Amino acid sequence: MDEYVLTLVVRVEKNARPGQTDALETAARAVLAILADERSAGDGEWAEAMRAWQDARIRKVVRRARGAEWRRAETLPGITVTGTGGSGAPGGAPAAEVRVFPPVPLDAVPKDLAKLQVTGTDFEDPEDPPAPEPDVPVLWINPGLEMSSGKAAAQCGHAAHLAWLALPARGRKEWVAADFALAVRTATPAQWEELLRSGLPVVQDAGFTEVAPGSRTVVAAHPLLTR
Repeated sequence: MDEYVLTLVVRVEKNARPGQTDALETAARAVLAILADERSAGDGEWAEAMRAWQDARIRKVVRRARGAEWRRAETLPGITVTGTGGSGAPGGAPAAEVRVFPPVPLDAVPKDLAKLQVTGTDFEDPEDPPAPEPDVPVLWINPGLEMSSGKAAAQCGHAAHLAWLALPARGRKEWVAADFALAVRTATPAQWEELLRSGLPVVQDAGFTEVAPGSRTVVAAHPLLTR
């Protein structure tokens, strides 16, 4: 059976890098956008690939692009999601832009995506992000792990995906209507231990890159899953 991979590309221009939190939140929203897209369901043009991808290991890869690379990526079938920017964006950086592409077999990734760099997706927030708004889903990152921004973006995408699968149809419709509003924050050690006991969806990484096999990276705390 072919192993499929879903590619996320973050726009990183030479002198305009998104903030860390905005990039992670936008990547997670991009995953939700393709899950909810009508082309991913039923007889849609992406549906067969989406089913094959989700029936196996749900692999996601985050790459970066700028200039002509980004423009070429935009010509490929996919969805571009724009973040909110905000005070966390360093040096007045623009809102994050992430384009998500339907899954393809590992050996069939379009060359304009395959040649994009995976490394170099390290961003920063010069200020701590504010507390999440009430009733907004929060993806809580494990405070005990060191992950690159690209790795963290993939993990947040996994967490959003798990939350989507766990929601009833009503909850999914509400999330779509809210434009997939969510927040990404790093838990305190005490919060993390409590989250692990909560029964909420948790990402357990296979450990192929950066973290040890079995590491629990992100917990998805959606309000409808805590009631």
